[in-house]
Amino acid sequence: LEMEGNQITLDNLEMGTDNPAFSFEGEKRHYEECGGPCSESQEERREGKGRFSSYCRKALQPASKAKHFCKAHAKVLRRGVLGLLGVAYLCYFIAACYLNFQRALALVIMTAVVAFFICWDIFKKQCGEKVLLLLHPVGKCFQKSWLWLKWLLWVALLAGLIVWLALDTGRNPEQLISLGGFCFLVLFLFACSKHHGAVSWRAVFWGLGLEFLLGLFVLRTTPGTQAFQWLGDQIQYFLGYTTAGSSFVFGNTLIEDVFAFQALPIIVFFSCMMSILYYLGVMQWLILKISWLLQVSMGTTPTETLSVAGNIFVGQTEAPLLIRPYLADMTLSEIHAVITGGFSTIAGSVMGAYISFGIDAASLIAASVMAAPCALAMAKLVYPEIEESKFKGKASIRLSSGEEQNILEAASNGAAASVGLVANIAANLIAFLAVLEFINAALRWFGEMVDIEGLTFQVICSYVLMPVAFLMGADWADSPLVAELLGIKIFLNEFVAYQQLATYKKNRLMGLEEWDGNRKQWISERAESIATFALCGFANFSSIGIALGSLASIAPQRKGDFASVVLRALLTGICVSMLNACLAGLLHVPTKVGDCAVFFSTTNFSSTSYTMYTCCKQLFASSVLQNGTLSFTGSWAEQAESVLWLTECCGHYNHTSC
Repeated sequence: LEMEGNQITLDNLEMGTDNPAFSFEGEKRHYEECGGPCSESQEERREGKGRFSSYCRKALQPASKAKHFCKAHAKVLRRGVLGLLGVAYLCYFIAACYLNFQRALALVIMTAVVAFFICWDIFKKQCGEKVLLLLHPVGKCFQKSWLWLKWLLWVALLAGLIVWLALDTGRNPEQLISLGGFCFLVLFLFACSKHHGAVSWRAVFWGLGLEFLLGLFVLRTTPGTQAFQWLGDQIQYFLGYTTAGSSFVFGNTLIEDVFAFQALPIIVFFSCMMSILYYLGVMQWLILKISWLLQVSMGTTPTETLSVAGNIFVGQTEAPLLIRPYLADMTLSEIHAVITGGFSTIAGSVMGAYISFGIDAASLIAASVMAAPCALAMAKLVYPEIEESKFKGKASIRLSSGEEQNILEAASNGAAASVGLVANIAANLIAFLAVLEFINAALRWFGEMVDIEGLTFQVICSYVLMPVAFLMGADWADSPLVAELLGIKIFLNEFVAYQQLATYKKNRLMGLEEWDGNRKQWISERAESIATFALCGFANFSSIGIALGSLASIAPQRKGDFASVVLRALLTGICVSMLNACLAGLLHVPTKVGDCAVFFSTTNFSSTSYTMYTCCKQLFASSVLQNGTLSFTGSWAEQAESVLWLTECCGHYNHTSC
């Protein structure tokens, strides 16, 4: 098939012949057809374009010179901008302190902490080597005496701890049960150790010591309690901003009544903020500082320490990404420590959801921070290092800052990444609660065959794990419910367990009767604290697949090694949470009830509360009914309105005095 004139044939097209219209001949023919003027107009256009580009170059010359100047003096300009920002912040800081120092106290503390670390970094860069040279003779002399000084220090610390425990537990002897549980769990983990003779006792004792000191600071000292309570309150306020977005998308009715629209959007918001903090480098800085403290004190390698420190803020799938380039070369002991760290803590995003349930924010934050040194210590107790690590003595590990180009992309990526997590949590809740109901129905059916009524998974857990709950420090009456929560956490997940704990706490704060027939409706404040710490970790059987899947995707060649240590790491992670719970039981200080007479004189008895329940119980205990005459003992005998208050209490609670 041919076309006349241009002579384009299918054969020519297959051979790749050029189109004559775009050849030189074609241009010539076009010129002849135009008769010359066309070429002149083309030349004029070219001259016009040349003049325009010349004008553009002249116009852009100042911008080009400014760009070259900025590149040449980048360091000076950067220092100038930072200096101006520093001066502006200093003025703002002085103004805030001058106007109201009490209001600006949190700002003062944060500024002091950041200023300390900035000065420390500058000092290390400028004078670090000189100071080390000056202190070298002192260090040499100290090393010679270190052997006997070390033992003297350990004996002094042990003696001080024994004296403190004797004085402290004298007022509350039940705390000794928590101490006994703590020692039992450490001995149990030592019995499960892979290599008993290779245990690094420095790592074990330093880890447990740091955990104890953190617990003591948070739970017993006024500054620590106030600091973590303030931090918890700020997180609650911060998470409250989620309502602005979720109410716009879902409406006020859904976010008030439906759990999925109430708790799960918090995870999206928290994930978005964590991504922004990673982009800005704040999280990397914080994780490096914590890991440095753990590494220097415990003598662990930088890789495992960095991963465990990261677990305070991120989940078990994100923390190993911090050490992605090094995971393939890590020893089995280091891998075990990495997995244990993931099982022993919870992610910051899901912590926000637990806080929204009503779980105490300060306790959750304290549990996450205390778990890091304890997880590292117990990991080294259960799987000690017997290989030569490639990272031992390595000065530092590089942390990536992400691939985002700007802060908006970081926020968007963080929100998008949380969608999978939210869907995973929702799917797991649906599946696990349905499975739990099916298991309970099956157990009830089997129980009825032998005349056992009300047999459920929770009942079995409450009997099997009750001794463990009691060893952690829960009262014997509360132990079945705490054991039930432990069973749900280990065999299902901690999300479901925290939901149940939140129900118990809500019932207590509402002032409901402690017992509804044979069923206990809530647990004591001490048992709540113990359960909060015991549930704070991803150590459950469903997390095994998550841990193996995430690690295998990073280092597929080590999949067999991950699988060989994961069950041991799961057991260690469960025990780490229980050790934290034992410390919470040991250091718990009961909340003192105020003057009940003052409370009764100011309340209207229209609704109940935990304070009302406690005061009514005190009033019931002091009432004496003898020969039809009602009288009161103690301070209640002096109150003229005791009978009236007793009548009001009887309207809400049942008692023989009523």
